[in-house]
Amino acid sequence: MDNRAEVREFLVSRRARVAPDDVGLPAGSNRRVKGLRRSEVATLAGVSVEYYTRLERGAISGASPEVLDALAKALRLDDAERAHLFDLAHAASPVARPPKRRQTKGWTPHPSLQWTLDAVTAGPAFVRNGRLDILAANVLARAFYKDVFDMPGQPPNIARFTFLDERAYDFYPDWDMFAEVTVAILRTEAGRDPHNKELHDLIGELSTRSKEFRSLWGAHNVRHHGTGFKTFHHPVVGQMTLAYEGLDMEAEHGLSITIYTAEPGSASAERMQLLASWAASEYAPTGPPTTVEEPRR
Repeated sequence: MDNRAEVREFLVSRRARVAPDDVGLPAGSNRRVKGLRRSEVATLAGVSVEYYTRLERGAISGASPEVLDALAKALRLDDAERAHLFDLAHAASPVARPPKRRQTKGWTPHPSLQWTLDAVTAGPAFVRNGRLDILAANVLARAFYKDVFDMPGQPPNIARFTFLDERAYDFYPDWDMFAEVTVAILRTEAGRDPHNKELHDLIGELSTRSKEFRSLWGAHNVRHHGTGFKTFHHPVVGQMTLAYEGLDMEAEHGLSITIYTAEPGSASAERMQLLASWAASEYAPTGPPTTVEEPRR
């Protein structure tokens, strides 16, 4: 895979972000570049200027783990950015093999996985892939993401909802933050799984239809999305601040389980109970299907 442009843009964007003062270098008065010069990065990483220049032009294939690690330190990359750099180098290798993928046509969760999701009764629980398709969910997750499931097309996709559905601006009180996180997750996945056609199709669709997405995509930000707090404004029960945990699935490469929960005794917990009551009446007695077909790759 030729990912030289991706490598170049990522390294240039990270270099521009580091000020000389951040790494103990004098800023000087005749600086014509934003952030560090190439020569400064090369010195900090312990490589020649010529070699770093080749790397920044995208010729990262063959770079050793030691060089990549030194480069990550020189550019002050966080854990997600460092992993992304290694993913880009792996994708550029002529001997790199795509990760082994399961057959996804008609994929449905194992019954025990659906039982596990259904056993979570105090909050939304769902399975997603790296392009933010919701592939399986408990009833509370379907109620929580009701507008996502209402969008045309299958499978329901959080990224498409965020950028292409006006209801997202109400659902996410801090829409800008959610948009940045969404793009960072997709950018991370694109580095990790560069041969995923469905992911590239989604990125192309969002780039074509959303100027906000195009702007954020150009920032080349990445992140690991494991735990934290988020505030939502649900159209039925109102505002809730929820903790979330993301758990990678060992048995299904590339998929993760996300669980939302409210602080016990809080106003958000009361609203989550209201949402559970609403979901029980809205989806009773048969309830909606809780699995969604994942697209063929």
